[in-house]
Amino acid sequence: MSTSDTNRSFDRVRNQSYIWGLIGAVLFVIFGVLGGTRSGFAGWQSLFHSYLFAYLYWFCIPSGCLAILMLHHLTGGRWGYPLRRILEAGSRSLWLMAILFIPILIGMRDIFAWARPAAVQADPILQRKQWWLNTPDFIIRAVLYFVVLLLIVTFLNKWSRAQDDSGDLKYKGKMTALSAPGVILWAFIVTSASVDWVMSLEPHWFSTIYGMMWIVIEVLAGLSFSVFVLRMLAEREPIKDAVDPLRFNDLGNLMLTFLMLWAYLSFDQLLIVWAGNLKDEIPWYSQRAFGSWTPVAVILVVLHFFVPFFLLLVRKVKRRPRRLSAVALLLVVLTLVDVYWIVVPAWAKAAPQVHWLDLFALVGIGGLWLGTFMGQLKKLPLLPLHDPRFEGVLEPEHGD
Repeated sequence: MSTSDTNRSFDRVRNQSYIWGLIGAVLFVIFGVLGGTRSGFAGWQSLFHSYLFAYLYWFCIPSGCLAILMLHHLTGGRWGYPLRRILEAGSRSLWLMAILFIPILIGMRDIFAWARPAAVQADPILQRKQWWLNTPDFIIRAVLYFVVLLLIVTFLNKWSRAQDDSGDLKYKGKMTALSAPGVILWAFIVTSASVDWVMSLEPHWFSTIYGMMWIVIEVLAGLSFSVFVLRMLAEREPIKDAVDPLRFNDLGNLMLTFLMLWAYLSFDQLLIVWAGNLKDEIPWYSQRAFGSWTPVAVILVVLHFFVPFFLLLVRKVKRRPRRLSAVALLLVVLTLVDVYWIVVPAWAKAAPQVHWLDLFALVGIGGLWLGTFMGQLKKLPLLPLHDPRFEGVLEPEHGD
């Protein structure tokens, strides 16, 4: 398929995504406002709760793309060559996520108990945590998170474009030099943001592994999404000359690594909390693991870990793009279930609840994000140019 055909395909997907995103956003606003007006405070809470859930899921993918991009710049592995433009396009969509965070700031009092003065006055624990959980500092930190992330994104993409244009070797060194502290800053930001945006939904509970869990969730989401998109591009020029079974095998191994890390951290947090036997910690798990939430937990254990784990152990799965992309798509979908299981019980304590507002928010934010991603993907050649790390990379490799 020629470059012009590829660009037309990108335009078609982008336009369709924007249409679905606008439809979802309009329906979300209409039904949300009507529900909030009729139901009062509880109605507005449902509106902003649904929005937060959808936002957190879609934020995971571009944030994870940025992390994998920096990891690629640090390691220089050939596995990153066909993925790099996908990762860069995903990272450039973070500016949209910064804009879409504004409704969360508007609905803070409906989302977080610590943002309501009356709730703080009645709760000694919230009073002791007020040095961190307060409205001004929350806003300042959110702005700081996005400023730092967008600065990293801006420079990495600027230097990548300059390398394409000039072929100057200095840009490789610049991207590597920025990625070293960039990964550390990204990890701190994700850790702090996960406390601010998610863990503070239930401010009586805490976990020291929580930030690391969200780091792995986002990396796995970004990597899985990128592998799925790569399979969609694998038959197009010039991608089809840059990917072979060994390259997909490397990506499958990377997915397997982060999947095992996700399982390890999830089990480790459960083990520590359960062994601690503290009344402020155990309810978080007992609510999610027993009763009406048990089927969701079982789905995560079986479909988010065991099924992809055993599939990714098989070389014939990792070396065949269609099969590997199916596993990647499964992980992208199950990340949604994972985020749902972590976030939604904060307000739906009795049983899982899938509201129309949840679906509208997911379609609205997802359509706008995917349209933005596709628009960014067509801005640069699908493969990096003049990168000395990939000289001869298009030559076929042979392996077992």
